[in-house]
Amino acid sequence: MGFSTATEVHAQRQGIATISTGAQELDKLLDGPHEFTFPPDRLSFEFCVPLGGIETGSITELYGEFRTGKTQLCHQLAVTCQLGFDQGGGCGRCLYIDTEGTFRPERCIAIAERFASVHSDTYCCVLLCLTVDGQI
Repeated sequence: MGFSTATEVHAQRQGIATISTGAQELDKLLDGPHEFTFPPDRLSFEFCVPLGGIETGSITELYGEFRTGKTQLCHQLAVTCQLGFDQGGGCGRCLYIDTEGTFRPERCIAIAERFASVHSDTYCCVLLCLTVDGQI
């Protein structure tokens, strides 16, 4: 690890995609009012302008009151991260780290069925990490 020039950091940030939350207004709040565009002859990630949402390659913390939609948003992102770039996804996979035992695969299946290109057999690897307090 060392120092990086602004040019190097800028080049690294060009490879960051954003994952849509599924709510356009929330995406705008998280990343500003960008339009998702492709040059007519290219449909690949390196030529697109991100739509807004949660950045890849970073850690995003969600916090809030009980029953405010934090887990629902995580389930939504677990599906949308697997969508194509043209649909606001990241063409990736999901590792869902569950520290409270709240992951519900049936929610992901219902969300996936909303998108035509993602089938109900979405791939989510779930890691259940309960603390000692959570197991009592």
